[in-house]
Amino acid sequence: MHTLAIIGNPNSGKTTLFNRLTGSNQHVGNWPGVTVDRKTGHINYQGKRTDVVDLPGIYSLSPYTQEEIIAREFVLSDELDGILNIVDATNLERNLYLTMQLIGLGLPMVIALNFIDDVESQDIHIDCNKLRERLGVPVYPISARRGLGMDALLEAVTGEMQPPTHQPAYLHGVGAAIRRGAEILEQTNIRACSRPFYAAKLLEDDPQIVSHVQLSLEQRQEMDDLADALSAHEIGHDHEMMFADAVYDYIEGVVRDSVRKPAHPKLTPTERIDKVVINKWLAVPIFIAIMALMFWTTFGPVGEWLKGIFETLIQGKLSPWLESTLLAAGASDWVIGLVCDGIIGGVGGVVSFLPQIVLLFFFLSMLEDTGYLARIAFIMDTLLRRIGLSGKSFVPMLMGFGCTTPAVMAARTMENEKDRRMTIMLTPFMSCGAKLPVYSLIAAAIFGANAGLVIISLYVFGILMSIFAGFVLKKTVFRDVSSGFVLELPPYRLPTFKGTVRGMWDKARDFITKAGTVIFLMSIVIWVLQNFTPTFAVAASPETSILGVFGRFIAPIFAPLGFGEWQASVSLLTGLVAKEAVVSTMSVLYGVSASADLSAILSGVFSPVAAYAFLVFILLYMPCMSAFATIKRELGGWRWALGAAAFQTCLAWLTAFVVYHVGMLLF
Repeated sequence: MHTLAIIGNPNSGKTTLFNRLTGSNQHVGNWPGVTVDRKTGHINYQGKRTDVVDLPGIYSLSPYTQEEIIAREFVLSDELDGILNIVDATNLERNLYLTMQLIGLGLPMVIALNFIDDVESQDIHIDCNKLRERLGVPVYPISARRGLGMDALLEAVTGEMQPPTHQPAYLHGVGAAIRRGAEILEQTNIRACSRPFYAAKLLEDDPQIVSHVQLSLEQRQEMDDLADALSAHEIGHDHEMMFADAVYDYIEGVVRDSVRKPAHPKLTPTERIDKVVINKWLAVPIFIAIMALMFWTTFGPVGEWLKGIFETLIQGKLSPWLESTLLAAGASDWVIGLVCDGIIGGVGGVVSFLPQIVLLFFFLSMLEDTGYLARIAFIMDTLLRRIGLSGKSFVPMLMGFGCTTPAVMAARTMENEKDRRMTIMLTPFMSCGAKLPVYSLIAAAIFGANAGLVIISLYVFGILMSIFAGFVLKKTVFRDVSSGFVLELPPYRLPTFKGTVRGMWDKARDFITKAGTVIFLMSIVIWVLQNFTPTFAVAASPETSILGVFGRFIAPIFAPLGFGEWQASVSLLTGLVAKEAVVSTMSVLYGVSASADLSAILSGVFSPVAAYAFLVFILLYMPCMSAFATIKRELGGWRWALGAAAFQTCLAWLTAFVVYHVGMLLF
């Protein structure tokens, strides 16, 4: 048994290969940063077991993002026995830059040349034997998506893997300097095979490696003399660029020897599609049309029809059956109330919205798998640039339509720290899937046939508020933010049915798990708090219960926003645990299990203007505890996390206040 790391560029098919080799169910996407942490699985092949670690997609071992930091720390640790370097055959030169750095580590290594089928479809021939000869590492052509070449690759990675047979002979004096630097490191505790890598990084003046490697004054001086001698060369004085030039010169020679392209290459399908999809005039209309189709299907006739089926099954069949069964069993009234009103009313009210949430997740998975997400980031760059961000921020923000927690984690792919923090603070303004049950319930109850338009307006309103909040943050907390925008546009790929369903299920599973645990427990707690007084006597009415007393205490805070009822105030508090809990809380507090019954009650509680102000507050106030904990971890402490939560909640209160009072003047 040994430990193998799969390392490669973003969009090289790394996670697909990981799933293919290990049978894992990790999510597969087609944009940089899907893998934001290392994933672990194992290969069982011909009686041999190999542990496999799927590292984040990176472009080099010079860390600029958290992905690259995570990957390099693991690669330089003693946990690793071998490397499976996956290389995108359609972008060979760019991918081989990371390969050359990995060769410098001297660890046992195999190269998986992925997308070989795409290369052949373009009449390009890659001589894998010549690649092996030049690189000193075995090269196996594969298609991870289609399963081509897997047997030979499995034989290689589960067998006796060998280290590179030789180190690259870089020109411009770089190769000689690395060899001399490796000799200097013989007097350190760095393992012999990895000395060329460490020597190159020390000569580049990589700050992490400089602090990690303990050199004597004499060794440090000799390294500096080597670097200075190279700097005097015509290449220039930037050490990192000097080494990059030497590496790419070598890569060009490797590609020239091993790749044969047609004299007149034809346009690839990706190039033909991009002529339309990212066209200056057509890009935005196409994006709007795709979003409109997604929301119309989710909230229109299809979504409502599927939701109706679930409501009939849960509230029309399950609840009456449970009530009659409990009565026949002689259960007490409080047990029947707890099960039918508390649990079924709370959990069932949320689960009935599952079909619409699954539809939304299905569309998001399709956008990820096809590669269109990166194009959206490219399209949105001009707009986001005005608030101090780049188009790269739009990928995590768009993911926020699914769930805020992974969306916040996806911001790790951003190189600029201020951009990353600002993106994390703005992402919760996107309407996550957990808010959808609240939108659907109240919009249907108050706005009837116009419910779909109201829900879509909230999604748009969230985007507009993130832009406004971005302006505020740019002028206050994040002044003088400026960053470049470098984003790879991956090739379009037809999403597989298995991959899309897996992505959809991964997201839906979180929702179902939350409904079965958090919402379940919250429904029981709320039912108990509603039925007992602060002295734990049976409450004569909801107003005298624990929730009623506390709700009336905090209700004045929300009265200026048009929804000063204690039930609404309490539901907002439980929404901090999970946004879906707003629906289950209202179901329990109003003592109904059917969505239609709750809608009838709410139509008498909320005016249209107050209802919209309530939905705006739901949209903008701080996210659930899971997302808040992730924000705390990603921002690095309580100060930033509490500041972000206070900013979001205060903005929610002020915006809802304006919406309500302007609405009252207009309507």
